[in-house]
Amino acid sequence: MRTARTAAAVIAVIALAAGCSSSGGKDSEDKASGSGSGSGKAAGTPRLKIAMVTHSGEGDTFWDIVQSGAKAAAGKDNVDFLYSNDKEANGQAQLVQAAIDKKVDGIVVTLAKPEAMKDVLAKAEAAGIPVVTINSGAEFSKQFGALAHFGQDESVAGEAIGDELNKRGLKKAVCVIHEQGNVSLEQRCAGVKKTFDGSVENLNVDGTNAPASQSSIEAKLQATKGIDAVITLGAPVAAVAVKAKADAGSKAEIDTFDLNAEVVKRLKAKEVGFAVDQQPYLQGYEAIDMLWLYKNNGDVLGGGKTVLTGPAIVTEKDAPQLEKYTARGTR
Repeated sequence: MRTARTAAAVIAVIALAAGCSSSGGKDSEDKASGSGSGSGKAAGTPRLKIAMVTHSGEGDTFWDIVQSGAKAAAGKDNVDFLYSNDKEANGQAQLVQAAIDKKVDGIVVTLAKPEAMKDVLAKAEAAGIPVVTINSGAEFSKQFGALAHFGQDESVAGEAIGDELNKRGLKKAVCVIHEQGNVSLEQRCAGVKKTFDGSVENLNVDGTNAPASQSSIEAKLQATKGIDAVITLGAPVAAVAVKAKADAGSKAEIDTFDLNAEVVKRLKAKEVGFAVDQQPYLQGYEAIDMLWLYKNNGDVLGGGKTVLTGPAIVTEKDAPQLEKYTARGTR
């Protein structure tokens, strides 16, 4: 029921936003800073400036999809979209402060390392700048003054992985954490442990260093006998794990959180068993749309509670349909 209500709310917001658009606006422009773009005419409402600040490391394709969604909404809503990122918590907080100094009309932010963001988000609230959180740290969102959070419940997503591993008869898993200290990644592995009937061991790797991550996973597979499942917590790490498995001569199944074009191809090739999709495009789109609605109509989607965008288990059977969406950059 909760999922159904969430889906209905999202559809209603998209319909409302579409109904409010006008041919009297102007197309959004792409800028080197990452400003939004979109086809057709923008809304006839006053132009807004909205910043998105994430904890993304370099080369993480997940955030390309988030940005695609945000840019699509920005183009429709007559929004100047400013994107920046820093994998270090203090750096991310400084980028939020920079957005405050620019007097933006709204801020979208992730809470992977929430304590580092607490003070600067209090400054945003004091400055009267509305904030929406996405992807990580849902339990801290309202506490830190955000209007709403868009993402999946990471514990529930982890539990879904554990259930799927049980269905596949797997017994011994390693959960690969590619960013130490990220609360969402830790919640994912904890969720797997909660429902998986077998054993789960966490393995920390540097997700921004693919060769080092591959070596770490390969060494783990060689050193620990009986591993029959490798759970990666991001789509780019899944490809690394596939290579590590081959080099280690392992028969372990590679499964992953998150989706991109590469994972879809590997699902088709049966190199990845299944993936959990949290719909990053939707997270970016709805975050921008939400702030536009709030600024123009006072609307708060979900009544300030988390709006779920996942999880959904996808397998090789789903790959053919997903290919057309990943080709567009929308999944």
